[in-house]
Amino acid sequence: MSELLLLLQFSVPVGLAALGETLTQRAGLINIGLEGTMLIGAYAGMFATHLTGNPWLGVAVGGLAGLLLSLVFGLFTITLLVDQVVTGAAISLLALGVTGAHFRSQFGESGVLLSVPKIPNWQGVDWVLLATLLAVPVVYVLLFKTPWGLGVRACGEEPAAADALGWDVARLRFQTLALGGVLGGIAGAYLSLGIVGSFSENMTGGRGFVAIAMVTFARWNPLFVIGAALLMGYLDSLQYAFQAKGWNLPYQLFIAMPYGVALLVLIAVGKGTAAPAALGVPFRRPK
Repeated sequence: MSELLLLLQFSVPVGLAALGETLTQRAGLINIGLEGTMLIGAYAGMFATHLTGNPWLGVAVGGLAGLLLSLVFGLFTITLLVDQVVTGAAISLLALGVTGAHFRSQFGESGVLLSVPKIPNWQGVDWVLLATLLAVPVVYVLLFKTPWGLGVRACGEEPAAADALGWDVARLRFQTLALGGVLGGIAGAYLSLGIVGSFSENMTGGRGFVAIAMVTFARWNPLFVIGAALLMGYLDSLQYAFQAKGWNLPYQLFIAMPYGVALLVLIAVGKGTAAPAALGVPFRRPK
């Protein structure tokens, strides 16, 4: 049972982030800045918990930080029509620099002694984990069973047609981006408060990019995201299982393993996968 709970816990960060990115990409936006969203959520959540001693407040602050950073991404890509990939990369670098600089100014070069209260749990089960499992069917229903979801999918396939039918493309894209930002920020906060109980520079370690890859693996379907997240969670938890067994393997192997597997999976399932037709394409509303 403990191994199963460990697997589920390690699946939460990538799973939540991938769910949010699924919404965002279905609307036609590819948020490469998801890595930065998770990182800023992880740091903001940790810092708020450090100041208040309340990890639940930390989770909320992490979600808020993710929301704000995603809205910055939206300002540039939706309003100003700047290239989405370039903006996302800049957002991730900005988050890396800001969190690193503030972390060092507050806790020194290493922050070795930094420890904050973790999210309370019962027998290893906490509310964020349960909410993540519940979010999968909720996001599916939102996307495929509601008029709002129909509008979102229309924005990702034919934004001009969606606009002609009366949907506000910019508003819907901002809404999905906001939801994705909150989920990405909470995903990062769960990494620092639910799993580690601390923070280190660049602690997300590329999980945001893995989450983006998992959206493709899941074929933009929230129900398949949980399977992809469990796979990544399993690979993420292997390092602890191997350490418990006394296997002295290079830590670099564990760092590289999720990305190698993600690449192999994308090669295996990516061929023939149809992304939303307008993914990454800015929409200019006719005057």
